[in-house]
Formats: sequence, C-alpha cells, structure tokens
Amino acid sequence: MKKFRILIILLTIGLFLNCSKDSDDTPTGGIDKSANLLATGASANDILSNTKFTTLLIEAAYVDGFRPTTETMNNFEVYLRNRTFKENIQVIYRQLPSPNEETLTLQEIANLESENRTEYNEGETLAIYIYFADAPSDSDNEDEGIVTLGAVYRNTSMVIHEGVVRKLANQSSLITVSDVETSTLNHEFGHLFGLVDLGTEMVNPHEDPDFENHCDVSGCLMRGELQFGGGMMSILEKSKISKGAAVPTLDAECILDLQNNGGR
Repeated sequence: MKKFRILIILLTIGLFLNCSKDSDDTPTGGIDKSANLLATGASANDILSNTKFTTLLIEAAYVDGFRPTTETMNNFEVYLRNRTFKENIQVIYRQLPSPNEETLTLQEIANLESENRTEYNEGETLAIYIYFADAPSDSDNEDEGIVTLGAVYRNTSMVIHEGVVRKLANQSSLITVSDVETSTLNHEFGHLFGLVDLGTEMVNPHEDPDFENHCDVSGCLMRGELQFGGGMMSILEKSKISKGAAVPTLDAECILDLQNNGGR
C-alpha cells in the first residue's frame, strides 16, 4: 500500500483575497458579505456560541458527482451540535459544474466561491461555505506521497478535495469514504472554531511547534499531519475494528479551549 502524508493546509492571512473580485462586499441582492470575508478563526465565538447568531447555515457546494455522503453530513451535524450551542443547523446543497482544472490553487477556489456562493450572514443566521472539489490542490506531490484533503481560507470558507478523499479511502477495505470525509471535514471546521490558538485562545499550551495552529496531543483530530498508509491508515483500521469508528476526535485540551470561547 502506498503511503500518503496528508498535509492539512491552513491559510491564516486575513484578507488573502484582497486582489480578487471580492473587493465588492455587496452583491447584487444587496446583502453585505464583508463579515464573511475575514481571517480564518475570526468568527469562532459567533460559530460556537448562541449569542449573536442562533442559526448556522451550511452551503455545501459540490462538483457534479462529488457530493459528500449522507453519513458524513449526518456525522458533521452531530459534531457541530456537540461542540456549539447553535439551536438551528441547516444544510443546503448546490450542485456545480466542474471547473475542468487539473489542479486548483486557493486563489482559484476563492474565485469559484465568489462566482457561486449564494449564502451570507443575515440577521441571526451565520452562513458557512464548503466547496467539495473534484480537482486536487496544486501543492500536492504524489511522488513524495504528499496530498491535501482540505483547507480553510477565510472565517466562513473551506474546501474539501473530494476527489483525493475518495482516492485515499479506496485504498483500504476497512476505511470508508465517510471515515476520511468526516475526519477531514471535522478537522477543517475545527479551524473555523478557532483551534488551535487561531481565534480561540489556548487555556493550556498544546500547539505543535512543528505545525503552527495544530494540536500536539497524540490522536487528536487537530493534529497537523495525518498518515494514511503505514501510519494513520493502520490506526484508523485498528480503531474501526476495536471501537466501531475510525474518525479522530478532539482531545480534552481542544474541547477546553472551545468551552472557554463559548462552545460546549
């Protein structure tokens, strides 16, 4: 089995797209979208608590043929309800045509969001945009076994490289597409929660010195590097057999951080 190192890309630059078309903060419909164009982690408390926003609206945009599994999205909703105080969580799906690119940069992904995103913060509703892409990241290097499953690039924006997720999952007879999807989706959303020290301050030090904004606790969902192959894939497979689930969870330190910033 070929060993893949999953590099979870995290972009922490605030308005990293200030040279893109997003300089127009007000779309045709008159909705101010500036609150959705902030730095990663800037909306952590708003997502976790129920003070300002009571509804969390997830816009799941996917390339035709790359829709996330129902099991994954059910797992994701459970994750959100376990860690936030949101009373109302809604998911809407939008099928999109493929951009027909061999690879995608984060700038290209952000440009696609600008063209296709329809939901923004309004009233007591906080909107999140998740793009399930068919193309891999331009930073992948399969010769070295480095692939990217997901990335966050704004306070309410993230991408899941669904094509890569499925390719990895298909290498194991025990690990399902949903296992890898759920692990990736939950990890990336952990950064929107502000983990680790990215809008949600650490109660106790647990940031990995080798992976900025990631956890140093073994087995935590927020580790900066996952091994699917001789490493993490084996761990997931053993976990699947012994516990009936193969998705990493947040460790006690990460949960404590979230509770300290308005989460459960």
